[in-house]
Order: sequence, then structure tokens, then C-alpha cells
Amino acid sequence: MKHAEKVLASVECKQSAARSRIVASWSRSALHYGLDPSLRRSQEVETLSELSTRREKSDLLLHVAGKQLDQLFNLVGASGCSVVLTDREGYILDQRSRSAESHDFAGWGLLPGANWSEGREGTNGIGTCLAEQRNVIIHRDQHFFPKNIDMTCIGSPIYGSLGELLGALDVSSARVDKTESMNSLLANTVEQAAKQIEAANFCAAYAGERIVIVGASSGNNCALVAINSDDCIVGATRGARKIMGWACDGELQPVAATDFFDDTGDLRGFNRAERTAVVKAITRANGNISNAAKALGVGRATLYRRMKRLGIRRED
Repeated sequence: MKHAEKVLASVECKQSAARSRIVASWSRSALHYGLDPSLRRSQEVETLSELSTRREKSDLLLHVAGKQLDQLFNLVGASGCSVVLTDREGYILDQRSRSAESHDFAGWGLLPGANWSEGREGTNGIGTCLAEQRNVIIHRDQHFFPKNIDMTCIGSPIYGSLGELLGALDVSSARVDKTESMNSLLANTVEQAAKQIEAANFCAAYAGERIVIVGASSGNNCALVAINSDDCIVGATRGARKIMGWACDGELQPVAATDFFDDTGDLRGFNRAERTAVVKAITRANGNISNAAKALGVGRATLYRRMKRLGIRRED
């Protein structure tokens, strides 16, 4: 069966989309965006003037990401990979690739100014990463369009200083010897590089403030808050917002840092108070997690994540 026929057959089977994230993306590409995998589309590439204007809008991101792009390319470039940085709309802003492979990547449409949103290219490492705001590995024939099935693309989202989606970091390769374990290892590297870009962007956005790592023991190097001279928290990365239980994005109303941190800058006091509140809610709900979540004003899944972070078991 040809690839386009396989994609369309999967889209027509409604149960497949519920069982597979790849098929769900194929369905979104075909049904929501109206793409047809049997039709070959020319790559949409902006003019130099249009790309220059787009890059100006992402000036800070490009400035702080350059070092990480270079470091990541030094790790993966020798194996024939291209490193790509995009904006939130899926347009490639910057790229690293060896001259030996740059022509091939350009032939596939991986070049500055190209639009790799899911609405344009269907399922792919950049567009699907942005559409679902999660780390993705799109391996060869998991792509929507047949023209892209020679590539493996690994994407990771990058969030801004207000927790908003800024863009994506992607590593693409046309090597046929890329195994599942190699892809997973590379995906971890891409994710860490994306987090380092996010942290650098946050520090640059709050250059005049004190930057504190939240929950350092968790190993999340991108859970950061910015504290001003009045000892108020005025900014937080998306990772820190999740730990603190705040909205994932948007402006923060300044709050006293002493309400959350002890004298050593640790969150233990806050965690103890939060743990007590969660345990009380579950106890009052007679162990019913759904009712406890309602009482706390959060979703059931959110409460389970907090319980895991705080070391709370249902039997406790």
C-alpha cells in the first residue's frame, strides 16, 4: 500500500485516531487543515524581506538561542543532522547543517523562511510539536506527506518568559540507520537544549531581577522565578508555574517571595503547607479524588500530579 493510501485509510478509521497520536495528527492534517497526502505541494518559503521582518519579531529568541544551536549542532552535525529553530507559527528562523547535506535538506524544504506548520506540511516534527505543545519524534513514514518520509524529525517546544509558546527546536536527519533507541537518546538532548534556550530567554527578559530555581531537587533546570528588589515574584517560567500551581501562561501579579520560600530559598515550607491542604481535601472527600479536586478547584489530573510531586499516596 502506498503511503498516501495508508494515511487516508487510517484517517477513515475513527478508532485509529483514538489509539494513536500519529493517526490523530494525520486526521487533524486531513480533516481540520484539508490536506491531501496524495497531492504534492510546493514548499512555502518567505522572501528575504519577509524572513527579516519575522526574525526581528523573534530577536531575543534568536539572540539567546545561537549558542545552544551551535552546541547542539556540534553534537549531532557529524551524523548528518540539521538543527532548526522556528517561531510559534512554524517558520524556520535559523538553521545549522553541514554543507555536504545542506542541499539535500533544502530540497526537502528545510531552509530558513520555510513554513513547517502542521497546517502546511501535515504531521512533522516541527508542526506537530507546535500543534500539540509536546516533545515529538516523527520517524520516516509517520510523516503525513510522502515527500517527507525519508526524514526523521525530533521537535521540542520552547516557551517564553510569560509561559507562552515561542517556537520549536528541531533536529532532522535522513539517515536510514537511526534506531528507536538512538531517536529517544537524541530526543532527550533536543529537549534539554530547548529548556536551556528557554532559561536563557527568561534570564534575559528579567535581566535586572534575581533568578531563583524552584524545586532544585527535581532536576528541572528551567523551573525559574524572577524576584525583584521588593522581594516579590514578578515572573516565572512555565516549569515553575506548574510546580507552583499557577496558570501556565500570562502576566503574573507580583506576590511576596517570602510566602513561598524559606530563608534558604527552598520551597519546603510551601510544599508542607500544600501537602497539608491536599491531604485534608482528600480526607474530607473520603478518599474520592474527583471530589477532592473539585474542592481544591483543580482538575483530577492536576491533583494526581500534585499528589505525585508531594509524595502523597491515596492510602495515606
